[in-house]
Amino acid sequence: MNSSLKRVAVIGGGPAGLMAAEGLAAQGLAVDVYDAMPSVGRKFLMAGRGGLNLTHSEAAAPFLARYGERTEHIEPWLRVLDAGGLREWARQLGIETFVGSSGRVFPSEMKAAPLLRAWLARLRASGVRFHMRHRWLGWPATAAPTAADLRFDTPEGPRSQTADAVVLALGGGSWAKLGSDGAWLPGLAAHGVGVAPLRPANCGFDVAWSEHFRQRHAGQPVKSVAMRAVGAAGPGRARQGEFVVTENGIEGSLVYALSAPLRDQIATAGHAVALLDLAPDWTAEKVMAAVTHPRGARSMSSHLQSRLGLTGVKAGLLRECAGADDFRDAQRLGGLIKALPVTLLRARPMDEAISTAGGVRFEALTPGLMLQALPGVFCAGEMLDWEAPTGGYLLTACMASGRVAARGVADFLAGANA
Repeated sequence: MNSSLKRVAVIGGGPAGLMAAEGLAAQGLAVDVYDAMPSVGRKFLMAGRGGLNLTHSEAAAPFLARYGERTEHIEPWLRVLDAGGLREWARQLGIETFVGSSGRVFPSEMKAAPLLRAWLARLRASGVRFHMRHRWLGWPATAAPTAADLRFDTPEGPRSQTADAVVLALGGGSWAKLGSDGAWLPGLAAHGVGVAPLRPANCGFDVAWSEHFRQRHAGQPVKSVAMRAVGAAGPGRARQGEFVVTENGIEGSLVYALSAPLRDQIATAGHAVALLDLAPDWTAEKVMAAVTHPRGARSMSSHLQSRLGLTGVKAGLLRECAGADDFRDAQRLGGLIKALPVTLLRARPMDEAISTAGGVRFEALTPGLMLQALPGVFCAGEMLDWEAPTGGYLLTACMASGRVAARGVADFLAGANA
């Protein structure tokens, strides 16, 4: 490799780091990727075990809205690499994609491994070098951080490296066994980088189920329902989908889509309430007419099964969360079928979450994702303070941020504003 080339160290071999490495190599820079694990992309592969949800086919405006309070920060990233650009990127790797019935985009083979293999082959062909089992040790508290002082713990012992710039793509704080443990946060904070505490995102929640309900329904999916998070301003917008009853509470795609407001409400009030619509395809008037229809000698449970098809875990949820008096009052019961309150006690532990919120604050970064307190040090991916629901939104923005960071590095090394 030409020793006169500017050298960039990418620390973290997840999607954001690999995309940064690709962008840097395309700029003619010498790139070294360091990762603490034996191989790169471990969380990427795990996320793709049931089918890699690469991105989403949703129109640009609703797609962007999925990033909530961070929309204005994510929008410039998606101008650099959006959902269509990501599909074209995959196609250039020889991976065709298709749009599923939910609008989610998957590789034609569904799996993550073929895409990752093709990606790594192209990166190596472009000159990117990989250094596995290299755990970055951060910068000493007594020294000013610099790209010229990178220290790693390796199987062969401590190792020092130098670079002209650094991209940190260290992940969030979930799935520590795959390398994302959030251990980097205190060190950056100690060097004056503004950070927000890491919190679980796309996570499940604990519910105080009765033993009877837990034994009968734990592990069962609840399909074709709608859910709203209740906040200080009242119930939010309903989302329709499905979730799973667990031993301890609830989890699944519908819960993940609302995890941010539910988590934040728990932080504010000590608990949160999710309102379930057990019959989302029925109007409130139609449900009320069915419930109040004369039932003769039939029990209310049999009546609901006959008139509304309310059986199994849905019927169990209604019995669990409504009181005996509610079952004796058809009007009240009809209202609860459309808005059944489920009290959530706490989010599940962060290491169980799919992703995390918190991390490096955007106020600490330049538009090119360089740390204002540490010139020449850039950040990308989930270690930044943003979050997004599952459905391809998280992965798209992670990869887009890697490309933005690569452009920022190139500008910095060329003497331009990053």
